[in-house]
Amino acid sequence: MTDSALSTRPSASVRVRQHPGGHWLARVAVCVAVVCALPMIAVAIAAFTGGTDTVRHLAETVLSRYALTTLGLVIMVSAGTFAVGVGAAWLVTMTRFPGVRFFEIALVLPLAFPAYVLAYAYTHVLDHPGIVQTVLRDVTGWGPRDYWFPEIRSLGGAAAMLVLVLYPYVYLLARAAFLQQSATTFLAARALGSSAWSAFFRISLPLARPAIAGGVLLAVMETIADFGTVAYFGVQTFATGIYTSWFSMADRAGAAQLALCLLSFALLLAMLERAQRGRAQYHDPSRRQQPMEPAQLTQRQAALAILLCGVPVLLGAVLPVFILFGMAVGSEQNLASPRYIGFILNSLTLASIAAGITVAAAVAIGFYHRLAPGRLSDAAAYVARLGYAVPGGVIAVGLLVPFAAFDNALDSFMRATFDVSTGLLVTGSIWLLIAAYMVRFLAAALGAYEGGQAMVPANMDAAARSLGQTPGGTLRRVHLPILAPSLLTALLIVFVDVMKELPATLIMRPFNYDTLAVQAYRLASDERLEGAAVPSLVIVAIGLLPVILICRQVGRHRTG
Repeated sequence: MTDSALSTRPSASVRVRQHPGGHWLARVAVCVAVVCALPMIAVAIAAFTGGTDTVRHLAETVLSRYALTTLGLVIMVSAGTFAVGVGAAWLVTMTRFPGVRFFEIALVLPLAFPAYVLAYAYTHVLDHPGIVQTVLRDVTGWGPRDYWFPEIRSLGGAAAMLVLVLYPYVYLLARAAFLQQSATTFLAARALGSSAWSAFFRISLPLARPAIAGGVLLAVMETIADFGTVAYFGVQTFATGIYTSWFSMADRAGAAQLALCLLSFALLLAMLERAQRGRAQYHDPSRRQQPMEPAQLTQRQAALAILLCGVPVLLGAVLPVFILFGMAVGSEQNLASPRYIGFILNSLTLASIAAGITVAAAVAIGFYHRLAPGRLSDAAAYVARLGYAVPGGVIAVGLLVPFAAFDNALDSFMRATFDVSTGLLVTGSIWLLIAAYMVRFLAAALGAYEGGQAMVPANMDAAARSLGQTPGGTLRRVHLPILAPSLLTALLIVFVDVMKELPATLIMRPFNYDTLAVQAYRLASDERLEGAAVPSLVIVAIGLLPVILICRQVGRHRTG
């Protein structure tokens, strides 16, 4: 950072606090942080005030099963995403083989698929009545009990679905880390007698460890937040337990206590991710960056590399699309019907409003943190980032508990005083659901905004202020035009995440206000998988938008 940048930032901090137009930044940032913290605080209060009977009952019945199942799922997804993501990243970055340019982009495509959509597709073809086992029985003449076939509706099946859609997190971060490594240390290891594999495991992999760990932790946090896949496969985790306690058992205290357990684990993972990211530093003693020269693979090695890179793309993107199309053709679902148009409009309305509000909140927090660095802005930014570690079901419970109490208290007061019923003003509207989306996905929008904001020199702020611009004018006339691409990326990411989000939508949606994700889940729960393919295909098609943007970035930063 230059001397001018160091000198302008404190003055901007003083001016934003002194200028009347700068107070709105602090107010908005604090309000957003309070909304983000409210679910966690409400869950803790509801859990500790729910009595010990529920806790004792949970401990004696389901708590250990939920904990072991969730832990087993986390371990399998961690190992799977690490192996697939790191292996694919190394192959497309450090080697040359036919199709490498295609695979470096295609490996990102499964990111557009929700895990529960893959669960519906593979259950349709791999379950007992599916085409695979049916053909197997027809060819061999076996009966249902004459052979063994892997059970797709199992803990292992759920882990496989999650690995196929979450490994791109590890792949993208590992690939970026490998591209940034200098060849000097790797070549030094080779000169000292280490083989290519030994140099990879002893040099390249440890240098990329912080990025890889960050990708694996992101995958793990998405795993513990998943509801659609584990619920459809009948795998009992904390996520399914929260939904069951809230709806099936009408036990809000039990749901809050399960949510607190899951929240504690998620926050622990967030602290681990933050700690490893803080230690992610590497200094090249040679003071020169020499790019790694990719190795040309032999014909046999190239065939193996194509197989290893092609399997995740085939299983995670290509095959599911063909399966879903085949299922949709045989279904009786009509996208042009008024009912489906309503589902699509509801989804687009929620996603559009939530994306706009979330990105606006990210801009307010990010710009305030830039102009007024200090404890308040640091705390607001930190709390805003915690949402990505909080599962949607936890956020839903944490927001419904206090606002339902508020609605009930207000209704009682109005009945007693004016003999008028106000009903559910807050919990019966879409705005509380949008608030849940904002809390859940604000970290993604804030990351995209801050990534673009880092490219705006600090002296531009000082120049704008010296010309009489208020903080709002500086933001509107200087920052927003420059950050338009980053803001568009943030909008698309949040938009698609909201389209795919299921647990919070299931719990918090207003009565008779269904979305494409809810419709797909409902049809799949009724074993109408052909019908579930139709809304699933729409969700996937929309999810491809930000993935295409990511693919363009991947292709643009190719080196070597």
